[in-house]
Amino acid sequence: MKFPTALQKATLIKRYKRFLSDMELPDGTQVTAHCANPGSMMGLAEPGSEVWLSPNQNPKAKLDWRWELIRVNGTLVGINTSHPNRIAEQAITAGQIAELTGYDSIRREVKYGENSRIDLLLESEGKADCYVEVKNVTLRREDSAEFPDSVTKRGAKHLVELANMVAQGHRAVMLYIVQRGDCRTFRLAADIDANYAAAFATATGQGVEAICYQCEMSEKAIDMGPSLPIIT
Repeated sequence: MKFPTALQKATLIKRYKRFLSDMELPDGTQVTAHCANPGSMMGLAEPGSEVWLSPNQNPKAKLDWRWELIRVNGTLVGINTSHPNRIAEQAITAGQIAELTGYDSIRREVKYGENSRIDLLLESEGKADCYVEVKNVTLRREDSAEFPDSVTKRGAKHLVELANMVAQGHRAVMLYIVQRGDCRTFRLAADIDANYAAAFATATGQGVEAICYQCEMSEKAIDMGPSLPIIT
């Protein structure tokens, strides 16, 4: 996924009210940028950090900037949770996710289950539909990417919905997209959300598949990288 316009380097002053962040541009100007991440952003909001912003091209937007990247211990991390679905769709179309090849079409945000929308629905004539739920991962502890970084009742609900699709004869996949390239494994952060970890164990026991891929990050693009083994 290429950024449509060049990113602007800045320095993080603070993140607050979940979706707002104050930044300082190289010329000393202070701006407020939209933070498209409802999670805790554990380890990703240290004042004084190098960050990268994109100009907001939506004429109806209240803020001129969107926060895209932060550099942590020399590694770029993508904090924008609106990107993983697009990253996943492009990677599947390009055949970069081996587990999700062989489908003729991809549809996004399709209604299913109980008042839910699946991130990606893969379809082919003569094959079971494949329901793919995409989750953004930014937390790293030791050498592992971890999810979630805060309690997510909605995430647990999605696992139940996926298991229901399997029970109906479909295929269901939980796809974790790690927006950083410095991890060796993936695991659940059960100490942060024990209920989500329990829901994951139940869902995978009922046939829901789980896969994880990390990204190759730069100031110009976010590309799909290698898969990570999931430790349970």
